[in-house]
Amino acid sequence: MLKMKTHATATKQGYKLRDVAFIGIIGVFCGAIFFATDLSYNVLTAALSVIGLGPVANDLLLGLWMIAGPLAAMLTRKIGSCTIAETLGGFVEMILGGQFGAGAILSGLVQGVGNELGFAATRYQRFDKFGLFLSTITSTIITFAWSLLSEGYAKYNVGFLVLLFVVRLISIGFFAGVLVYWINKLVEKSGILQRD
Repeated sequence: MLKMKTHATATKQGYKLRDVAFIGIIGVFCGAIFFATDLSYNVLTAALSVIGLGPVANDLLLGLWMIAGPLAAMLTRKIGSCTIAETLGGFVEMILGGQFGAGAILSGLVQGVGNELGFAATRYQRFDKFGLFLSTITSTIITFAWSLLSEGYAKYNVGFLVLLFVVRLISIGFFAGVLVYWINKLVEKSGILQRD
């Protein structure tokens, strides 16, 4: 009897050693990327400031800073993996000497929770394009609300806020959505994932 292929769902078992290893590797590797991106952020901010768009740099790069969470979720299919990987990435960025200091850990936590909510909205039943789509939406909303409260976005006019929101949505959609989907597909084809 042929089985229909269904969408990816969360595995029933708790965290195994390989899940912890995957999340650890993702967090450390992405944390190093986050740290390296700090220089790009400074250059981009300076360049965009010349035309009055300096704050856009944050939203352009935010998706790259949020890649750890969805990648961990897609590879491990474990509840909480988004939050753990993203927070770990922020911690690694901090210990490498990132310019945002301990704020990187808090940002990682907020970003991880934002991503986590997308998968939680499916009751952790969809680790596929739809789950990544919801994760993009929820993380954009959560991180934008955080920026309004903690990064001074509330002082901007409505038109500029709409621009920032759209840029952020596109950035997160590409880096933490499309790119993560491609990476997950490559990892699955490699055969290193042995799912139960």
